[in-house]
Amino acid sequence: IDLRHQFCKSLDRLAVDPEIQDMSARTDSEAVAVQASSGVTPEAIKQKLVERLGATHVEIEDMSGGCGQMFEAVIVSPQFDKKTTLAKHRLVNNALKEEIAAIHAWTPKCYTPEQWEKKKPQP
Repeated sequence: IDLRHQFCKSLDRLAVDPEIQDMSARTDSEAVAVQASSGVTPEAIKQKLVERLGATHVEIEDMSGGCGQMFEAVIVSPQFDKKTTLAKHRLVNNALKEEIAAIHAWTPKCYTPEQWEKKKPQP
């Protein structure tokens, strides 16, 4: 099966499967139930980043309205020191292989502690 065929089949499934239709129309409790079934939560992502990368600051935002399918993250770790943006993203993606495979979209923003001190919002 080529990629176009797979994509069309996915679209067909969206059109007929009420379980994945219009995730934004779900109530908060329904969205939490869907998120729990995938096992991907902001808290779980944060915990893995702290454990595996020694992250000193992690902000995870669920951009999918609570269903756990699209996340943006700010990650601060001393392991990012002297690494390119690509190398930082590879470190994060390797630490979160299972989670990234289970979600639709993942956008990390990676900073060293020094970069974050300059970048973070000032009170």
